[in-house]
Amino acid sequence: MIPTWYVTFEVRKRGLLLRQRSPRETKTFATEHEAKLFARARLDEGLAVFAGTINPHLPRRLIPSSGIRAWLADEQDSTSRSEMDGE
Repeated sequence: MIPTWYVTFEVRKRGLLLRQRSPRETKTFATEHEAKLFARARLDEGLAVFAGTINPHLPRRLIPSSGIRAWLADEQDSTSRSEMDGE
């Protein structure tokens, strides 16, 4: 499958670096569900996380770090509703 979602997260510094590098890393995912699982794991580690869709995927979405918890909660609410409906 073609990746349509990305999750960017901060990378903790380890040891002394000889040259400056980006303090962030990005992973791509085929589905929003996979992206949410990964984002939740990074958030549980205490890392700053943001996510979004990869262009040209529509609709375009950008989830800033301030909105990650709500984005993750949206999936939990959907799962709870599905279980209650007997799906």
